[in-house]
Amino acid sequence: MPLNLTQRLLDFLVQAKQHASCEIPLFPLNAVLFPGGRLSLKVFEARYVEMVSACLKDKKSFGICLIRPGQETGAPALPEAVGCLAEIVEGSMRQPGVLDIAVLGTQRFRIENSRFGNDGLRVARVVGIAPEQPLPLPQRHQACASILRRIVEQLGTERLLPPLCYDDSVWVGYRLAELLPLKHSARQNMLEMNDSLVRIEILHHFLSQQGLLE
Repeated sequence: MPLNLTQRLLDFLVQAKQHASCEIPLFPLNAVLFPGGRLSLKVFEARYVEMVSACLKDKKSFGICLIRPGQETGAPALPEAVGCLAEIVEGSMRQPGVLDIAVLGTQRFRIENSRFGNDGLRVARVVGIAPEQPLPLPQRHQACASILRRIVEQLGTERLLPPLCYDDSVWVGYRLAELLPLKHSARQNMLEMNDSLVRIEILHHFLSQQGLLE
């Protein structure tokens, strides 16, 4: 069978783009954003208001990373090495100096190095982490999808963006990792994993320990 050189070239270019480094502003938070996840933020520190305003104007993303030592406000915090790009999907200023925004997690990234601007904003050179490909949820983990459905029914679907992929191990794992009452460090571990089956296995074990699985 002849090789489809055009398709191979396109695949190579996609992979190269995913692993190309670029500079982005960082927003360290006491939260973990996952690809496909939605997060609402109230932005009031001047450096972050300016950053978000610039991203809105230029239609650019910024990076959200879990804080290691440090606080969300005040002195710049040290971020975890792996974070997620945040695309602004909603934005408004209901009171002067305060931005209310909603962001969508798109792609994971790893920080190569970072620096501070004159305003104290951390800017990082990052490399994208290739997205995990959809993988059918194994039969033995169907209970995890059932638990997720119940959580979504209680919280409402407005926190999730369609499609709701209850048959995909990657989607179910990400959504459980962000919605279950896990420690921030556990969520970060879930974000850094590149094996959706290992992730769902760990979450299944957690749910079993909590007596949530029949």
